[in-house]
Amino acid sequence: MHPPVLSMPLFVMVALTVAVAKDLPQCQETDYYFEYTECDSTGSRWRVAIPQRLGSCTGLPDPVSGTDCTFSCGAGEFLEMSAQQCTQCAAGTYSLGSGIRFDEWDDIPPGFTSLATYMDSGPAGEDALTCSNSTWVPQGNYLESNRDECTVSLIYAVHLKKQGAVSFVYQYVDNNIFFEFFIQNDQCQEMDQTSDQKWIKLTNNGEWGTHTVDLKSGTNILYWRTTGILLGTKIVKPVLLKNVQIEGVAYTSECFPCKPGTFSRTPGSSSCDLCPRNTFSGKGASSCTHCDKDKQYAAEGSAECKEKPACSKKDYFQIHTPCDSEAKTQIMYKWIEPKICLENVTGAETLPPSGRREPCPPCNPGFYNNDTATCTPCPAGTYSDGVKACQKCPAGTEPALGYEYKWWNVLPANMKTSCFNVGNTKCDGMNGWEVAGDHIRSGAGSSDNDYLILNLRVPGFKLPTSVSRTTGSEFGRITFIFETICSADCELYFMMDVNRKSTNVVESWEGSKGKQSYTHIMTKNATVSYTWAFQRTNQAEDVRQYVNDIVKIYSITVTNAQDGASSSCRACALLSQRASCVPCPAGHYIQRDTNQCMECPPDTYLSGHQIYGKESCLPCGPGSRSNKDHSVCFSDCSFSHSDQNRTLTYDFSRLSAVGSIMNGPSFTSKGTKYYHLFNISLCGHEGQRAAVCTDNVTDLSNKDLQGDSNELANYVETFVCQSTIIPSDGRGFRMALSSQSISLADTFLGATVESSLSGISVRPDLFPETSKKVPDVNFFYRSPQATSSCEKGRNAVITLRCNPAKPARGELGVSSKCPAGTCDGCTFNFLWESASACPRCTEADYHDIEGACKGGVQDTLYVWNEPKLCTEGASLPGKKTLPCETIDFWLKVGAGIGAFVAVLLVSLTCYFWKKNKKLEYKYSRLVMTANKECELPGADSCAILEGEDQEEDVAYAQKPSLLGKLKSIATKGNGESCESVQLKSSKPERWVWG
Repeated sequence: MHPPVLSMPLFVMVALTVAVAKDLPQCQETDYYFEYTECDSTGSRWRVAIPQRLGSCTGLPDPVSGTDCTFSCGAGEFLEMSAQQCTQCAAGTYSLGSGIRFDEWDDIPPGFTSLATYMDSGPAGEDALTCSNSTWVPQGNYLESNRDECTVSLIYAVHLKKQGAVSFVYQYVDNNIFFEFFIQNDQCQEMDQTSDQKWIKLTNNGEWGTHTVDLKSGTNILYWRTTGILLGTKIVKPVLLKNVQIEGVAYTSECFPCKPGTFSRTPGSSSCDLCPRNTFSGKGASSCTHCDKDKQYAAEGSAECKEKPACSKKDYFQIHTPCDSEAKTQIMYKWIEPKICLENVTGAETLPPSGRREPCPPCNPGFYNNDTATCTPCPAGTYSDGVKACQKCPAGTEPALGYEYKWWNVLPANMKTSCFNVGNTKCDGMNGWEVAGDHIRSGAGSSDNDYLILNLRVPGFKLPTSVSRTTGSEFGRITFIFETICSADCELYFMMDVNRKSTNVVESWEGSKGKQSYTHIMTKNATVSYTWAFQRTNQAEDVRQYVNDIVKIYSITVTNAQDGASSSCRACALLSQRASCVPCPAGHYIQRDTNQCMECPPDTYLSGHQIYGKESCLPCGPGSRSNKDHSVCFSDCSFSHSDQNRTLTYDFSRLSAVGSIMNGPSFTSKGTKYYHLFNISLCGHEGQRAAVCTDNVTDLSNKDLQGDSNELANYVETFVCQSTIIPSDGRGFRMALSSQSISLADTFLGATVESSLSGISVRPDLFPETSKKVPDVNFFYRSPQATSSCEKGRNAVITLRCNPAKPARGELGVSSKCPAGTCDGCTFNFLWESASACPRCTEADYHDIEGACKGGVQDTLYVWNEPKLCTEGASLPGKKTLPCETIDFWLKVGAGIGAFVAVLLVSLTCYFWKKNKKLEYKYSRLVMTANKECELPGADSCAILEGEDQEEDVAYAQKPSLLGKLKSIATKGNGESCESVQLKSSKPERWVWG
């Protein structure tokens, strides 16, 4: 096909037409083709002849006036340039009239360019890694984007004479790839586009989407750009692109031949039809040729027939026949359709014989078998376990509606199965899943990279009449038990479509997985479509090599389904003496004995799927309380802790606003820079999960969902969430991209100073304490939803540490040992240092200092204990001033009295000491004047006469020493006796004995 418009100066055309070479042959019609010149200011143009090879012939037709610049042909026609008239396309070809279509991708068509850009530099500043080997890869029916981290653009330029449009069909299932489509003009300026036109919306696994954008007249350079982000070892699933169609070109000078595997039977076709199964066609076919049905086969839209191989065990599968009138079933074996193998050749397998007829399994709970071969749902107000006949619920009870599928003899009426091929929109009408008695399993498909789809639709949820709707309450839950058996890179997806707006992957599992259970809780009442998609391998292989890789689902249970059947009855709450079911107020349980509504005790919450008995009110964790509806436990931002006869009271209200931390940058294995953004809702908000993370690329491509933010494809509302951020300066993005938003914690467990709670432990090595005077407070959260990497769900611990040096809002951080916030991918640890994390001040946090008494007054000051590790609470008392008496006067009085007492004591001491000496002297004289016979002087000689004081003084000066007295006494006492003598005394008479 020639380019739709030729831009060539007129003088070049003239030069070509007047060039004459005497030795060149005359030009024939096959030696040249016609094109139009650019339109001039009057809207006119010329038709000129262009030689196929310059200088190969002479005598080109002269330029003639061309058609009007706005002229175009209709669908199925082309502009015949010789006559400048629209002509019908021949059989085997097609035309869009004023458009072009690219639907053949054996290689990249002319005009398209695949351009890879360099990676960002790594963290060490090493040279950028080249992406020269990264490109869009042709796969026959579609183009496949690169699977690495390189940014690869598919570029096509088109010049339009009038406004037009571009549309393309794509498959985009992996949000680890950013897929954008944008347009530039001939000045390389990006044209104005709305975000939903630029960012492509995700599709379901195995399904194709269509994207259409209007084009302006003039030059339009179209870009399809993909960028993979490999944050782990998981390989991204590529973007698939096919059927690119551009409307608005001025004309097409020829028709397009039908691609192999298609045909157009009649002239004037605007499209080609696929060849039926077991037929084929070549390029430009007007009909399809049949294969040799005995030896060959061909899928729908095949370009050739393939030889049938010998049948093997991979070509048949086992089924259970539906129950017959005798309630019997048997195992049978069927060939996988379409059958592409031969039985009557050497080494071929044959179908095993059918098994014996056995009793059918019972009906699923809520259904009954009324002497027929099929199971029927129990009528309203009745229930059945699937074995017994349906019975009416007793008075005061109501049916417990839902689905409980555990026997798979036939596919339930509200389920359907299908198959999508990567290259086509269907798998030749094959079923994707097959029932197998006690389980349902994936089918064979037409090739290993097919998506095998199983869908269950729930029109809505109906809470028991005894339960009132509350914010955040559980409307229902789906639980299924499954296992995967794989030898290749198989993957099972569990997806959810809410209100038919967008389908997003809830969870996925890769490779072989043992038998396990998975539960998802619905917190809003809506029409939901649950989908299981299984793919054996994502490699482009049109063979059935891994047909024995299968997934089995053993049971599916949905509670409170609006149109469900009942397998049991549950008690209703009674109002007064009425025996009808009435709703219990929010936060009330049903008392088993009386069927009355009873409010849950304080600080307990009502279990979402059990409301009977007081045991359904579960206690909140330490440091938490329940909201008024008893639907959730939360922290009201207050916390108390008793330590060493002291009660520490905390107030975290200043930390109630959502906190954010962006750690990094981190780099993938190939150097792409990214960050992790964490949003944390610590406390308050009446239990509302205030932390919000979203995928802004998905948001931008789904503006129709903005009215109901809860239905955004990757909208997360929780206590702790995480998003991956690609900075705006990376990969040429003009804005920062947020993707892969996940919930890390949607349940508050409690707060404590202990290092563990409910099986979650704080690692002391991550955040060693800097002070032991005030203990850290740990907030524990959990997301019980199991994932493929965290079988017990995810946990989060926020450690609050008192740090007066930090501001009131403080600083959030992660450990340097686990810079991603987690060391194992399942438990996330954060440190929040803040002055608001200190306990409230009390009287024990300050002391007083008394000043000196000056001028009759005394001041008392109060100061904080250092270091101050408290906030708010009790404040410092003001300075106290009290009157006091000066000590100068009393000091003088005291000194005077003291001096007088001292003089008096000294005087009395001298007086009595002197008197005592006189008595001692007189007694000594009396002893010395006595004779040797120990005679004492007469009584009159012992008298003290007046005037003897002076003699006594002399005698006293010459008195013998104490030693002499002792010797004298000792001498007088040797062998002699003494007689007692009565002496006269001034005192009363007293007898003295020797």
